[in-house]
Amino acid sequence: MTDAVERLTPLGLMVLALLDEDDMHAYEMLRLMRARNHGRIVALTQGTLYHTVARLERHGMIAELGVDRAGNRPERTTYRLTDAGAAALREWVRRELPRADRPDRFAVALAEAHNLPRDDVIALLGERRDAVARRLAEHIERRERVLAAGVLPQFLIQSEREDALAAADLDWLDAVIDRIRRPDLVWGVADIPPTDRYLAQREAARS
Repeated sequence: MTDAVERLTPLGLMVLALLDEDDMHAYEMLRLMRARNHGRIVALTQGTLYHTVARLERHGMIAELGVDRAGNRPERTTYRLTDAGAAALREWVRRELPRADRPDRFAVALAEAHNLPRDDVIALLGERRDAVARRLAEHIERRERVLAAGVLPQFLIQSEREDALAAADLDWLDAVIDRIRRPDLVWGVADIPPTDRYLAQREAARS
């Protein structure tokens, strides 16, 4: 499992997460990702997606269900998530969510955090909060030592910015952890209500 998780790219992780919602063909995955604006956190092109799908199938994380054709559209292969893929999905998110040193991967883990139980996400984000708080305290202490040694503040503006961003991250983490705790927040794929908007988005992606 460790090797399988390490082989997963952020885009591969998102493909597994989509198939955790339902069986899909690659074009539907692409359209759903675009509709959900996932291109802001992963490089998303048709070529990279199809390559990623093929790689996940080779590694046994997804499996082909069948090929169909509707009207004049090209043949489309539908895939399902395997047990190995589901386990890798959850382990990847669990591993990346508490880390404070890989912001790009954290962004993807956060986008797919709903694939873990609510209480687990609260605990993992709490670990991240502790890591950010420790790093912020260390940075402030280091800057104070440097200033006391006579370094001019003008040389530490970037350090001040990093600390301001870390402080903002702490405030956000406190707020989002409290929000996730609220039972009225829909959480997890199984709890997604089959609203007209959700069903219309899925239907549009299939066509």
